[in-house]
Amino acid sequence: MMRFDLVDLSLFRHVVEAGSITHGAARANLALAAASTRIRGLEESLGAALLTRSRLGVSPTPAGRALLAHARTILAAVERMQTELSAFSGGTVGQIRVVANTNALTEFLPDALSAYLAAHPGVSVDIDEHTSDEIVGLVAEGAADLGILSGTVDTGALQTFPFRQDRFVVAAASTHPLAGREAVAFAEVLEHDLVGLDRASAITRFLAERAARIGRPMRLRVQLRGFDAVCRLADARVGLGIVPESTARRAARGLDIAVLPLTDAWASRDLSLCLRDLDALPTFAQAFVAHLRA
Repeated sequence: MMRFDLVDLSLFRHVVEAGSITHGAARANLALAAASTRIRGLEESLGAALLTRSRLGVSPTPAGRALLAHARTILAAVERMQTELSAFSGGTVGQIRVVANTNALTEFLPDALSAYLAAHPGVSVDIDEHTSDEIVGLVAEGAADLGILSGTVDTGALQTFPFRQDRFVVAAASTHPLAGREAVAFAEVLEHDLVGLDRASAITRFLAERAARIGRPMRLRVQLRGFDAVCRLADARVGLGIVPESTARRAARGLDIAVLPLTDAWASRDLSLCLRDLDALPTFAQAFVAHLRA
């Protein structure tokens, strides 16, 4: 008989979504050794491998994908139960589960969240970072109430609303060989050293997939936690950074960097909101969507 608890299920979800046991353990607030032991325990209890391990990270096996689907359902039900019961003790009146790509998470959500949460003190917002393709699946499966993703992604039967407009550009030191260009292709950027976010971030995974399509590796010299830091190291001539244009223009006011548009079509980041059914959301979640659209 397979044995597991909610900590196991939450850890497994984090590991799969992060693509790494190390990063999944950090998200679950567990030591790496403890997380590895729990994952092995799950596999031994089931009698089948749940993860395929490689030097690039981990991915779920067919058995792992089945467990992930059930884990998301169970954890979502537990979160809803906790939210509803907390209201009786004067706690939060609701929780909104949001999944967003890196651009939305770093550039646009902080200001929007601060205003909404100030006006709704009883509501909490749980946000996870994912690639746009992953966001569609998470919202469709019911693992999230709302997704914020690139407007170029096929969202199927999900409801969508425009959110913001931005695009990815290259931040380069003014002395870099590419700095005098008006625009540059991603394939050309890959010929140079890069600085970027850590490998578990949605944007780094997205860019790595784009680089793989071209057949060239990403030469990431430094991995950082935020786009502003990427711009600072680009200014220090450590490497080129690929960041949202809004970040680059802001950073350029205080740094000696050139901002080069990417010519690739995917660099356009018109962002959209996606959800299953707006009318089916709780009133406080509908108010959050209206706030974001405004």
